[in-house]
Amino acid sequence: MSDIRHSLLRRDALSAAKEVLYHLDIYYSSQLQSAPLPIVDKGLVDLLEEFVFQVPKERGSQPKRLNSLQELQLLEIMCNYFQEQSKDSVRQIIFSSLFSPQGNKADDSRMSLLGKLVSMAVAVCRTPVLECAASWLQRTPVVYCVRLARALVDDYCCLVPGSVQTLKQIFSASPRFCCQFITSVTALYDLSSDDLIPPLDLLEMIVNWIFEDPRLILITFLNTPIAANLQIGFLELTSLIGLIRWCVKAPLAYKRKKPSLPNGHIGHKVAKDSGAGTDRDSHLLYSKLHLSVLQVLMTLQLHLTEKNLYGRLGLILFDHMVPLVEEINRLADELNPLNASQEIELSLDRLAQALQVAMASGALLCTRDDLRTLCSRLPHNNLLQLVISGPVQQSPHTTLPPGFYPHIHTPPLAYGAVPAHPAAHPALPTHPGHTFISGVTFPFRPIR
Repeated sequence: MSDIRHSLLRRDALSAAKEVLYHLDIYYSSQLQSAPLPIVDKGLVDLLEEFVFQVPKERGSQPKRLNSLQELQLLEIMCNYFQEQSKDSVRQIIFSSLFSPQGNKADDSRMSLLGKLVSMAVAVCRTPVLECAASWLQRTPVVYCVRLARALVDDYCCLVPGSVQTLKQIFSASPRFCCQFITSVTALYDLSSDDLIPPLDLLEMIVNWIFEDPRLILITFLNTPIAANLQIGFLELTSLIGLIRWCVKAPLAYKRKKPSLPNGHIGHKVAKDSGAGTDRDSHLLYSKLHLSVLQVLMTLQLHLTEKNLYGRLGLILFDHMVPLVEEINRLADELNPLNASQEIELSLDRLAQALQVAMASGALLCTRDDLRTLCSRLPHNNLLQLVISGPVQQSPHTTLPPGFYPHIHTPPLAYGAVPAHPAAHPALPTHPGHTFISGVTFPFRPIR
């Protein structure tokens, strides 16, 4: 590698970067012919960091910097290479060698170039690059995934108005990348502050994607060999917990959001009216998203059973529901219940629906006692109380499919088991009749 390095030092920055990519292709193409998992050569990684990411290896030496035009040319070269390389295994290993974080000072340059490459691939619709990026998102720690997501959101949802139309086209070009992108975006925008509420254009695009094809968010789960234990610190197999967080927290987060003037020349009334219209559009989108999420959850029992993971793998971890419930409780306390009663009620209704359907489908593995403990400090909500109590167990019936109520469902408290069809009913004792007194009301007292 030392001879190659000396040769590269005599070249200009763009030519040296192109030469390193050429050597990388030759090395891994030959390696993959003899072994399914090639050995990563540290010398090549060092050349990449020095001549592609411009990180000097010698103390005090000045790296050769690419100017803006040269960087654009390098990105075009990379895009064309991944488009023209016919072997997916070679594409994947080279993409991984280029952009897998190494935990060193080259990672900032690596992430910057990756964001620009994927952004260009979106603009010119380079599907092989998007497929490689989808694999990268699947095997890279989440802290790096959200950086890539933010770069794309900045480019297509914030900098240039209307450019989100370009991002929308990847729905048909690479559904797999869309799936991973949604998971990354929901990890980035957790609605914990006003800055972390997703932009309206981004929200509308994702809602329309999922509404058009709800299975989109299950692509990674359906096409990945899965163990019962998932890796910690990486993206979730699906974006379900992130989307549930959006739907449940949105009413409270938008109620908390502070109004801001678009510029100093617009009056308060105009800004207020504009903000109200935007919030109204957002609320409709979150309602549409909530419906789609429930529809996806209802399909999961079949998919988990097909993968022999039903009752063994929870796609929605109970440990992730704990902070969500705590955040809802904190937001409800922050907002004046007298002014936000409708928002609190809507948020808790959505939480109850998501919990019920997730448990029924096997996506959330927990008991009713776990739910009672988890939700004990939340404001009262009738629907949530019903979910916590659980459905009355149905008797076996030939018209109902087996497993109609999964094992996690228990009868409500104070209800014992009732025989399905007793052979003969014993004579019941007669009770004295109760006198009906008109005009006397009996207030409903919900279980607390």
